[in-house]
Amino acid sequence: MEINLYDALKKFFGFNQFKGLQEDVVKSILANNNTFVIMPTGGGKSLCYQLPALMKEGTAIVVSPLIALMKNQVDAIRGISEIHGIAHVLNSSLNKSEVAQVKEDITNGVTKLLYVAPESLIKEEYVDFLKQQKISFVAIDEAHCISEWGHDFRPEYRNLRAIIKQIDNVPVIGLTATATDKVQEDILKTLGMSDANVYKASFNRPNLFYEVRPKTKDVEKDIIRFIKQKEGQSGIIYCLSRKKVEEIAQVLQVNGINALPYHAGFDAKTRAKHQDMFLMEDCDVVVATIAFGMGIDKPDVRFVIHHDIPKSLESYYQETGRAGRDGGDGHCLTFYAYKDIEKLEKFMANKPVAEQEVGHALLQEVVGYAETSMNRRKYILHYFGEEFDEVNGEGADMDDNMRNPKKKKEAKDEVVTILKVVKETNEMYKPKEVVNTITGKENALLKSHKTTEQPFFGVGKDKVANHWMALIRQMLVADLVRKEIEQYGVLKLTENGKKYMENPTSFMMTEDHVYSNEDDGSIITNAKSSSVGLDDKLVGMLKDLRKQVGKKKGVPPFAVFQDPSINDMALKYPTTLEELSTVHGVGEGKAKKYGKDFVALIAKYVEDNDIVRPDDLVVKSTGVNSGLKLYIIQNTDRKLPLDDIAKSKGLEMGELIKEMEAIVFSGTKLNIDYAIEDLLDEDQQEEINDYFMEAESDKIQDAMDEFDGDYDDEELRLMRIKFTSDVAN
Repeated sequence: MEINLYDALKKFFGFNQFKGLQEDVVKSILANNNTFVIMPTGGGKSLCYQLPALMKEGTAIVVSPLIALMKNQVDAIRGISEIHGIAHVLNSSLNKSEVAQVKEDITNGVTKLLYVAPESLIKEEYVDFLKQQKISFVAIDEAHCISEWGHDFRPEYRNLRAIIKQIDNVPVIGLTATATDKVQEDILKTLGMSDANVYKASFNRPNLFYEVRPKTKDVEKDIIRFIKQKEGQSGIIYCLSRKKVEEIAQVLQVNGINALPYHAGFDAKTRAKHQDMFLMEDCDVVVATIAFGMGIDKPDVRFVIHHDIPKSLESYYQETGRAGRDGGDGHCLTFYAYKDIEKLEKFMANKPVAEQEVGHALLQEVVGYAETSMNRRKYILHYFGEEFDEVNGEGADMDDNMRNPKKKKEAKDEVVTILKVVKETNEMYKPKEVVNTITGKENALLKSHKTTEQPFFGVGKDKVANHWMALIRQMLVADLVRKEIEQYGVLKLTENGKKYMENPTSFMMTEDHVYSNEDDGSIITNAKSSSVGLDDKLVGMLKDLRKQVGKKKGVPPFAVFQDPSINDMALKYPTTLEELSTVHGVGEGKAKKYGKDFVALIAKYVEDNDIVRPDDLVVKSTGVNSGLKLYIIQNTDRKLPLDDIAKSKGLEMGELIKEMEAIVFSGTKLNIDYAIEDLLDEDQQEEINDYFMEAESDKIQDAMDEFDGDYDDEELRLMRIKFTSDVAN
């Protein structure tokens, strides 16, 4: 069989040797054993069942969840054989005569691999037909779809065992690219194959670089800047909503990037066309919902960007795993803001409680990954039940946290505090409740268990909740505590944790990253977090100039240009008015009014210091938002009540105010006197106006502090809009 096996490998696939665990798996299948394969995306999973199917007598049934995936695989198998009927698809996309052809090929022993969707396999006519055929084995690809704990649960997968039994008593081969222990157990149990030979490959992909950046208002600029540095390389950008997919694809196209959108809302023809263009390199970047990429075997994807954070670490692992399948570099860049997590939680609100619990537990793992400052690879592999040596492991320095490590500090005593609280509360709380107990935050659950009356309640209130949460995550990875999955993530002590309490040793903790959600209305730029450093010397010079110009025009400096605009100038070095008008928060109006001196100063500075200016200076907008801006300008001119303007565009009042701020901060006048007169009398307006005239900064929080509650956030923001419009524009 040995010779035979290698001959077959060479004959069908042209390889001289197997990769990783492939050989063991193939032998297990050839010996008619139930087999379970856990192998990461790109690890060569499909060969594990394709080779034995080609070698054995009869037809192998391959159950697969996606039509695109099947088509891809069938084409690949037909590509290695001169017999067209060697592989077939049996699903809803076929017409009557095509179905007849498939049946004929199976009956005549021509077909070695039959790909079916689970919903097709349920059909009685197919079951009756397959009962009479020689079936070699059944392979269930993407087997995690069986488990409610998998990231892609499909109820129709639950019945597979019963249907396979009806067809024939043949070996079952389950394959998945993602499985935590919980999911593995679930798959084996549901498929009734607890006797299966289990093969689990390492989940480490040492050639992938993991990076998380804060998601700011300028996320589109960041993406464009990133892609322009990877000129001509293939990449995928994942978004959660179809609307966002189309918006981003459009912005990229307008900015000269060869990008296409892909989501389930397009008809099959468009989807296939866009997919093929990506595979054939007629387009560089696909912007997609997670509907894309299943089974897309493009080996040279060089980057995967997550515009929105996925719902689980499994999804994240699978999606990032589409990069660097050829063993070359792959950059996995994720933009993260806690706001997105809150959005996902809202989506879950209508689901059954058990499903919500699972969803929340999975989401918390994602938050942990994004906010952690430890080795990201170690964090991911720990989630998949695999140890990783962050010093000598393969790919140990391939992430942002390792390249820019944060300071560590001794947390031995705090670790003991957490372990004791978990123990004293009878190991019945999830991390959040453990943290509430430590920080002394009362709620109904803690009261009902009388935890609030215990001497340890509030024992760590000198530190913020996030600090304790970060430490718990690091203790999970260090195996001092574990999450009890059956109880949706309740914390339990491990053996190591119990020993640690008796004999504590050094525990060096790194603080989590803080991705701030606060926005006090002054527009935040990404200048600070950008990988390109700010030119502090130039910032100083620009601020001096701003002061002079403000004095000359009789307005406070921030009314000339706000800090974020100054920072952006020091990042981009605009030397013409046209370039200046693309700077954050500067429109044409503002550039014309104040810009001349600024671009002159920057041009001289660039020349004196031999500065190479970034070539991605101008990020053009698609005009999606400009329509809204025009609408706001026209209707405030018509003195339409602001509530009505907001309602007609489906905006909250706060969102409308943000849009109006963007308009006036970039130099366009906006007349909202009529709206302010309904809110504030003349004296009040004058008081606020005088404040802004004298103030150091236009931060709303500063104004709130100054007036000590006399005015609310909305009134001050509207007055700031009026002030900026009157004085600065």
